[in-house]
Amino acid sequence: MEEAAAEVPSYFLCPISLEIMRDPVTLATGITYDRSSIERWMFGGGGGDGGKGTCPVTRRQLAPAEREATPNHTLRRLIQAWCAAHAVERFPTPRPPVDSCRVAALVDEGTTTMLGGGGRQRQLAALREIKAIAAESDRNKRCVEATPGAVEFLVSVVVQSHAAASTSASSDDDDLFDSVIDSPMSTSSPEEEALGVLYSLKPSEPTLRRVLGKDNGVGFLDTLASVLRRPSYRSRAYAILLLKAVTSAMPPERLMAVSPELVEEVVRVVSDGVSSKAVKAALHVLCRLCPWGRNRVKAVEAGAVAALVELLLDEEGGGGRRRAAELAVVAIDHLCGCAEGRSELVAHPAGLAVVSKRAMRVSPAATESAVRALHAVARNAATPAVLQEMLAVGVVAKLLLVLQADGGERARARAREMLRANARVWKDSPCLQAHLKASYPS
Repeated sequence: MEEAAAEVPSYFLCPISLEIMRDPVTLATGITYDRSSIERWMFGGGGGDGGKGTCPVTRRQLAPAEREATPNHTLRRLIQAWCAAHAVERFPTPRPPVDSCRVAALVDEGTTTMLGGGGRQRQLAALREIKAIAAESDRNKRCVEATPGAVEFLVSVVVQSHAAASTSASSDDDDLFDSVIDSPMSTSSPEEEALGVLYSLKPSEPTLRRVLGKDNGVGFLDTLASVLRRPSYRSRAYAILLLKAVTSAMPPERLMAVSPELVEEVVRVVSDGVSSKAVKAALHVLCRLCPWGRNRVKAVEAGAVAALVELLLDEEGGGGRRRAAELAVVAIDHLCGCAEGRSELVAHPAGLAVVSKRAMRVSPAATESAVRALHAVARNAATPAVLQEMLAVGVVAKLLLVLQADGGERARARAREMLRANARVWKDSPCLQAHLKASYPS
């Protein structure tokens, strides 16, 4: 209330947020902004592609060297003095931004302890400080990512932890390792801290490609598959979210070569319901993998069809659940591109019914995918029993609804083709209501 009663000088306000600047910084253009606002503008969005390389006020394109803002200490002191004079809560003096030298020192410390056996606690301390630095701002995330060797160090911690667990001769050691990860009261493992930092960085595609370029990424992907097998839900969530980013940067030839074990673990994340965010990430990974090579068959053999149908049976409501349902329908559409996938969908007691139910209820994309999946079944697996089941569970009624409503031109064309091709079985069936028969295409 005090802040509203006093007229704030205009030059105390950030041009982006229009709020009093807590940490004023000046760009090379001479315009001053609040640090958090201009860093979100410059570095925000994650993945290295969300930032804008311009000054928001002047619209001038900034060279990479000009994107580092200079603290405006004089203006900050004026703002703090004005706040004190008008009984407005003073903003604390901001911490200086981290530089790559500090990150490099932490990386060296963590690498030294890893190579020289200098102690798990010292490595954890270095990882936690890197994690705290990255959590402060988007600028710091980009700084950590840009520090030579930082991402490679984080990846090596995860890979070496996997190698140590794989070669350990003592099952008791593995049990102890897993209990350390799972206990909320215990110290996290270096592997989990490194996974958390890697996920929070949201590395750019060039960085991910650099990581994958080492041993063609096989070691790192095998490691992620191993983490997904562990009982720690938090580690599995980090791993699948990281795998989503990694697969988005993988070329088709690498996507075709992923191991059946990795696909199996991705499907298991869906069936286990690790978390809503992790399940959506796993669905993204499936949709990314399935178009390439034999990944459809790998996913079907891993039980993907049953997992997706069960997910659709459970998913009701809006928001994030609608997005998960949409991704699940798209994944089923991909799997119906192979005979094994169509066979599994038809064999599931609720398969055809739940796919048709999602048409016209989730999104236009889900409607198109649902109709395409049903079209693949009707065209390639249309036994008399299947055609009768499609009639009994409401598939035919839903196809007629797609024709009547605006379900998208391609979806309507496929629906019309299915209805015409199977009119001998469906059109005059007593299972079809009279008002639907009237709209049946001739």
